[in-house]
Amino acid sequence: MLDDKRILLIISGGIAAYKSLELIRQLRKAGAWVTPVMTGAAREFVTPLSVSALAEEKVYQDLFDLTDEAEMGHIELSRSADLIVVAPATANLMAKMAQGIADDLASTLLLATDTQVLVAPAMNVRMWDHPATQRNIATLQSDGIRFVGPNEGAMACGEFGPGRMAEPLEIVSAIEAEFEEGPLTGRRILVTSGPTHEPIDPVRYIANRSSGAQGTAIAQALSALGAEVIFVTGPAEAARPTHARVVEVETASQMLEAVQGVLPVDAAVFAAAVADWRVEGARDSKIKKEAGGLPSLSFAENPDILATISQMTEGRPDLVVGFAAETDDVIAHATAKRARKGCDWIVANDVSPETGIMGGTENAVTVISQEGAESWPRMGKDAVASALADRIAQTLAD
Repeated sequence: MLDDKRILLIISGGIAAYKSLELIRQLRKAGAWVTPVMTGAAREFVTPLSVSALAEEKVYQDLFDLTDEAEMGHIELSRSADLIVVAPATANLMAKMAQGIADDLASTLLLATDTQVLVAPAMNVRMWDHPATQRNIATLQSDGIRFVGPNEGAMACGEFGPGRMAEPLEIVSAIEAEFEEGPLTGRRILVTSGPTHEPIDPVRYIANRSSGAQGTAIAQALSALGAEVIFVTGPAEAARPTHARVVEVETASQMLEAVQGVLPVDAAVFAAAVADWRVEGARDSKIKKEAGGLPSLSFAENPDILATISQMTEGRPDLVVGFAAETDDVIAHATAKRARKGCDWIVANDVSPETGIMGGTENAVTVISQEGAESWPRMGKDAVASALADRIAQTLAD
């Protein structure tokens, strides 16, 4: 699988750096060539001699090493690999990557490359959960950086939670996946997800009850089949997909603009629960509660994103899939919606409170197309996503 693949392995500082030695051993065992780069902090945990002995390659350490620059400049080093892997990726190095800082060899290589980058984060759980780190993760994902891990478990600092670096064999599997060609390899697919928030004033908004879990699962399933996925999401609770370019939006208008901005695509899956209406003239300051009266709100229709893309005369995706969340006459309403919007498929589900589907872990859908309605059994949202991705792959291949 990895025969003669060239992996540029960047090792940054942290106790998890010891795992990089086993990672190198497993990569060499799989047939890959490993060119190691170590930060100054990494050398506090593992020695360049150990890394070099296992990689059977010279270790690159210093941005201003004249010998290294003469033999292979940092620009060439960053672009001669088939894949760049950062393991462990510390919060500090990820922050540099997100902000475009290049103040040492590792960060300069990462800024200068046009090669795919896979990072394996490792840090204290509080650092992982910190808003700054989460913002940086979102930025890196939107830039197309791939992630493996982190895992949840006990840490060297004595705390427990997410932040443990993925195990070496997990990272090797993720590296192998980067070189696999699936049925959607070369295909570019858009997925929308989550609710939209339509402001009433700075502290209130209109929204739908959507966790975004199904959209994330669909994006992950499409990526697993080799697709390049662009994931446009409202402020959802669900984690963002790790193998997709993520675009964060707030309102329906912003979502439409983002969707139009990433076209053309081969297929588009509109799983977002977009608010149908917005408040006209949303207030710039909080509406105060006054005795004896209620505020008067005027509403306007939001743009219809599904219909807009489905009815494009030029550059329309080959396959447009919409979702219909209904509470009664599900198939009849969804069938009518498909005809009205002009999309190819509608994935309909019953989101009545008693089903537990909205915000839950399972879904029961009916896929409605020109050929008719096909009801699937109730199953986990990951299973629904996998089945839908397989169907999309088959349709695009025909």
